[in-house]
Amino acid sequence: MNNNQAIMEKSSSLFMETYVRYPDVMMEGKGCVLKGEDGREYLDFVAGIAVCNLGHCFPLVTKAIREQAEKLVHVSNLYHTGPQTELAQLLVENSFADRIFLANSGAEANEAAIKLARKHGGENRFEIISLEGSFHGRTLATVAATGQTKFHKGFEPLPQGFCHAPFGDLDSLKKMIRPETCAIMCEPLQGEGGVRPLDKEYIQGIRKLCDEKNLLLIFDEIQVGMGRTGTLFAYEQLGVTPDIMTLAKALANGLPIGAMLTTESIAAAFGPGTHASTFGGNPVVCAAAIATVKTILTGRFLDEVRSKGEYLSEKLTILAERYPGLAQGVRGQGLILGLVLTPAGVQLGTAIVNKCFERGILINFAGNAVLRFIPPLVVSREEIDTLIEALDLILAKTDRHRTT
Repeated sequence: MNNNQAIMEKSSSLFMETYVRYPDVMMEGKGCVLKGEDGREYLDFVAGIAVCNLGHCFPLVTKAIREQAEKLVHVSNLYHTGPQTELAQLLVENSFADRIFLANSGAEANEAAIKLARKHGGENRFEIISLEGSFHGRTLATVAATGQTKFHKGFEPLPQGFCHAPFGDLDSLKKMIRPETCAIMCEPLQGEGGVRPLDKEYIQGIRKLCDEKNLLLIFDEIQVGMGRTGTLFAYEQLGVTPDIMTLAKALANGLPIGAMLTTESIAAAFGPGTHASTFGGNPVVCAAAIATVKTILTGRFLDEVRSKGEYLSEKLTILAERYPGLAQGVRGQGLILGLVLTPAGVQLGTAIVNKCFERGILINFAGNAVLRFIPPLVVSREEIDTLIEALDLILAKTDRHRTT
C-alpha cells in the first residue's frame, strides 16, 4: 500500500462520513495548481469553493500570516487589536457600511445577520423571507433560511421564522410579507443553487419592497463577494445597496473568517452582550484578510477578473454550442460561471466532474444543473485554455457514449 492510499484509509476510519472525497491527498498548492501526495498535479477551478481567490499560498498573504503569527495569535475580543481594526477600516472605506462584526465562517456571519435583523425589527417582527434555491449555511438557523429542501431533511423541526419565495417572482414575494416580517435575505447570485444570477430589475424590485414595507435587505455575498463577480462586492453592479451584507470564504484567502457589515443606525440594535465570538477577528486571520483585500483593490486586478471572466464565458459558450445534447448555455458573472446542462447532461454531471478529476482538472457540479467554474481570480488565460481543451475531450467522449 502506498502512502497516498494509507492516508486516505486512515482518514476514512477517523472522520464522520459527511463528505464524499476524491481519491487523492492534497499536499501542496501554488497559484491555480494543487499537488497530491504522490506528486500528481491538478488545475484548480474550485479554489476551495470560491475561497482561494488569490490562488494557493499567495506570497503576500503567506508573509502576512507568518509575520503576525510571530507577534500575536489570539487575545479574544475583550481587547482591541491592530489587524482587526485595520481590516474593519478597509471594509468600511470600500463599502456602504459603517459598522462590522467579525466571525469565523459564512454561516456565523449569516447567523449574526439574522439576529441583528430580528433585534432591529423589534417585538413580534422576526420572520425572514429568503429565496428558493438559496444556500445560507449549515447551522440550524441558516439551514432554515436556505431555500433547498434537500438540506432540511432529517433536521426537522427547523427553527421558526423562515419562509422561501419562488425565485424571480416579485409578486409572490410581495404576497408573503406579513406584519411579522423583518427582512428579506438573498444572494445576488446563487452559487450552490446552480450559478443563478438574480435579474437586476428583480433585485431592484426587492429593494423597493423593503423600503415600502420597512424591511431590511440582507445580501449574502459569502460566495460572490471579494472580487468574484468582477467588482469587490456584487451589489456594486446592481444599482442596489443592501442594509446588511455578509462575507466569508475568500476574505482571508483560505483562513476561516466571516464578516457582517451594516449601517450605523441598524448596528445600534446590537449592544454589549447581544452577540459575540471568541475567535472572530483573530489577529492572524485579519492580517491575511488585509493582504487579500489590498491585493484585490490594487491596480487593474478587478478589470482583469472581468476580462478573464468574459474569456472563460466565451470559451464555455463555444462548448455549449458544440455539444447541444449535453449543454444549453452559460450563466454567471465574472469568474463564477456555470455551464448549464441539458436534462441528459444533468444525468451525467457527476461523471463529467469525475472524468475531469482523472485528467487533473478540478471542477464541481452545482444545483444539480451546472458544471461550476470558480477558479482563483489569478487564473491565466493559458490555464483557462487548458481547462477548455480537457473539457472538450471529455464532453466529446461523453456525447458519443450517450448517443450510441
